Amino acid sequence: MTRTLDITNLREAVTPQEWRARVDLAACYRLVALFGWDDLVFTHISLRVPGQPEQFLINPYGLGFDEITASSLVKVDHEGRPLMDSPFDINPAGFVIHSAVHAGRPGVNCVLHTHSLHGTAVSAQAGGLRPISQQAALVLPRLAYHAYEGLALREDEKARLVADLGSRNLMILRNHGLLACGRSAAEAFNGMYLLEAACRIQVLAQAGGGALVEVPQDIVDGMPQQSREVTRGQGADLVWPALLRRLDRRLPGYDA
Repeated sequence: MTRTLDITNLREAVTPQEWRARVDLAACYRLVALFGWDDLVFTHISLRVPGQPEQFLINPYGLGFDEITASSLVKVDHEGRPLMDSPFDINPAGFVIHSAVHAGRPGVNCVLHTHSLHGTAVSAQAGGLRPISQQAALVLPRLAYHAYEGLALREDEKARLVADLGSRNLMILRNHGLLACGRSAAEAFNGMYLLEAACRIQVLAQAGGGALVEVPQDIVDGMPQQSREVTRGQGADLVWPALLRRLDRRLPGYDA
């Protein structure tokens, strides 16, 4: 059931937990814009509403990622149907990837998808991401691949995408882009940062034309434990407050 709601009063109409989620998701959208990974108004970042496993927050279609605020985010169900009235439209077709991951991975609360230039460039390389940097070594133990099937419009692609993702949280969508998922917006963003950095480094290194040195597999295998040690077990929560402070300086207003 939908209900009419003035988005200027949205903070008072939702739970404190949902509002916090809205602020984090709006921040995630603006960080994607700040880092230059957005693709005009296309792609999505979705976040499950706390305490409501069948409800999700997603961007209003037509707004740039640097314009999105906590209040403007649209609440939808698993099919991408709005659950409350909003002056904003959404792009249901683009929600296919997100709904698939949310349904197939109940522990995943945030799904972030990009069409970044460096990520898409690596997605088109037959060898995929190579272990030639520390960032790649951190990414590879949790990286999956999914073959390109055209624009993500068909329901039957969902099962194949989820099967390809398996229990991993990062994915290269062949000839298409990148995907990161996590328990929070902070975790998904941090994963995407590492994946995007690894892709950019690879493209830059290949441009040099010389032979590339790869990180040995035994070191790659040990990187998850080393990552936990270097972040003191905090993971993405270690850097998220600093990222929000950066937004407060450069793109304030996401929490409106």
